[in-house]
Amino acid sequence: MIKLSKLLIPGVLAVGLVLGFGLSQWMAPDTAQSLSDSSTPGEREVLYWQAPMIPDFRSDKPGKSPMGMDLIPVYEDETGSQNGDTESTVYVKPGITQNLGIRTEKVLRGDLSRHIEAVGYIGYDENNITNVHLRTDGWIEDLAIRSEGQRVKKGDLLFKVYSPTLVNAQSEYLQSLKSNNAKLIEASHLRLQALNVSDDQIDEITAQRTIKQLVSFVSPQDGIVAALNVVEGTFVQPGTNVATLADLSTVWVLTDIFEDQAPWTRTGLAAEARLPFLPGAPRLGRVEFVYPTLDPDTRALRVRLKFDNLDEALKPNMFANVTIKAEPVNNALIIPRDAVIRSGNTERVIVSEEEGRFRAVEVLTGMESGDMVEILAGLTDDESVVVSGQFLIDSEASLTGSIRRLSGSDLQGSEEARRTFGHGVVNKIFPSQGIVNITHDPIADLAWPEMTMDFEVAPDFSLTDIQVGSVIDFELQRTLEGSYLVVSIKPIAPQNDNLEQGQ
Repeated sequence: MIKLSKLLIPGVLAVGLVLGFGLSQWMAPDTAQSLSDSSTPGEREVLYWQAPMIPDFRSDKPGKSPMGMDLIPVYEDETGSQNGDTESTVYVKPGITQNLGIRTEKVLRGDLSRHIEAVGYIGYDENNITNVHLRTDGWIEDLAIRSEGQRVKKGDLLFKVYSPTLVNAQSEYLQSLKSNNAKLIEASHLRLQALNVSDDQIDEITAQRTIKQLVSFVSPQDGIVAALNVVEGTFVQPGTNVATLADLSTVWVLTDIFEDQAPWTRTGLAAEARLPFLPGAPRLGRVEFVYPTLDPDTRALRVRLKFDNLDEALKPNMFANVTIKAEPVNNALIIPRDAVIRSGNTERVIVSEEEGRFRAVEVLTGMESGDMVEILAGLTDDESVVVSGQFLIDSEASLTGSIRRLSGSDLQGSEEARRTFGHGVVNKIFPSQGIVNITHDPIADLAWPEMTMDFEVAPDFSLTDIQVGSVIDFELQRTLEGSYLVVSIKPIAPQNDNLEQGQ
């Protein structure tokens, strides 16, 4: 027999009494009916008798449960036996439904939008960035841009450069003009262009027949100075990035999406961006590029969005909440997400039937969008599901053993159906008494919370190879009396705790 630790016994018994008695009073049509009445011809027929605290324990006659509590009757019309489904239907009094806050909604067919929500990082549109370099050595003179962020227009003076190479190139060009040698003139002209001397300045040199000691460099585009790496008089070389100019009329927003959302995403999809300090309508953009590889650390896929930014409200290095509007799933079977009960690896819903009956159904869910979830299997579009109060119904179903074992499995039947598994730590071992004390994690099959308990072991099971402090997986088997025996223990890892070895 399982012995609960002294600290947990009062709490567990109290919770069990409240749930067992309270829910049975709410959901059983008339459990106060006398034994003589229940067996009277023409009256409601008792299907079996059940222990309030051990829903798996049933009897064909009244009596006491293994915990000493009176067995309660379960009537035929409470279990849906008329439909041949005694293990999956719960009856709720019509007058109690409203008090319990039970609310149902129809299973619908419709289009389920696929919106990808993420946080994006605003950056420059790199197609609109220009790095300003010289093509020869020289010194910066007459620097017209003085700080980052300064606004410039195409053709504005950025700076002037004194370079002996540029001076010599101009001298050669003027000598070619005097020679009237067309090929020599063309070659020297092309050299000036190769050294990034503008056509306007070459025309001016041609007209004036004079050498410019300082050659001007102008902005190739509208924008701002995103980076400035020189000051007046700086000596620069071809590898020096003098300045970076950026146009903010469009910006990129880089965001990472989950791996399972990657198949939804492609270039051209509509996107929205919202910034906390810009209330109102979102900014509209599109997916410009989907990167071909995932980040090996985060397992996320990077996506690049492009947004118009004529008012320059979207500034580089800001964060934005973005939504990518993927193509919807058409004609999907959908229900509210609140209707789905998730436990372990299973998902189920409570289906509302006529005359106050509710049935648990295991379902296979698909994608989620907003407050709705797609159902791939388990429901049809002519059913209704419970979206509020379903946990109370599911609790009652667990107490009666009608939902916790889905698909009508008989808990009183096979040996496999009476087995369950747990995970915990060995605290004490009493080999002579055949008892092991275990602190175990919650056991969902039995609706047990985390607790410390004494377990009896099966007569043919030896505790000699079990060590105190071991982290273990263990298997329990329910006896016909309703208690549980440890039938196997599998050590996972030792734990260095100062625990006792019993005698």
